[in-house]
Amino acid sequence: AIKRKGRGFQSGGRNQRGDGVHSSAFDKLNSSDDSASGRALKSIEGWIVLITGVHEEATEEDILDKFGEYGEVKNVHLNLDRRTGYVKGYVLVEYEKFSEAEDAIAAMNGAKLLDQTLTCDFAFVKPTNNDDRGRRGLTSRSRGGHGGRRSGRSSSPTRR
Repeated sequence: AIKRKGRGFQSGGRNQRGDGVHSSAFDKLNSSDDSASGRALKSIEGWIVLITGVHEEATEEDILDKFGEYGEVKNVHLNLDRRTGYVKGYVLVEYEKFSEAEDAIAAMNGAKLLDQTLTCDFAFVKPTNNDDRGRRGLTSRSRGGHGGRRSGRSSSPTRR
């Protein structure tokens, strides 16, 4: 039996960890699969196109008919509203190759489906340098609350 204690089961020096967190044991995506230039990023599954402005009565066959012209569609995710059962207004379409996804975006961005204009772009994009979302910590103003008062209690004393 190996005796282990402490955070991360450190057995030797301070920088050694046996759990692989600080080692280079993470999987990486090969960007050489298909030459993606610009800001698009490949997900683990493939190249995912986000389509917004989808009519609430659109079906999966409608999406496959329109976007299947530009390449083999691996997957279509049509999100439905639980209460109404209609499409929420966006669809995710997955392609194997970057060129197919790029062709679909170029051709279908601004196109009409069931009398509604579609907007298409890659679902995963590289952040710009001036994009500081996620770097801001919580401040006292952003934590919400009721100005120091607890809900349900009055700040003034009650009279009897």
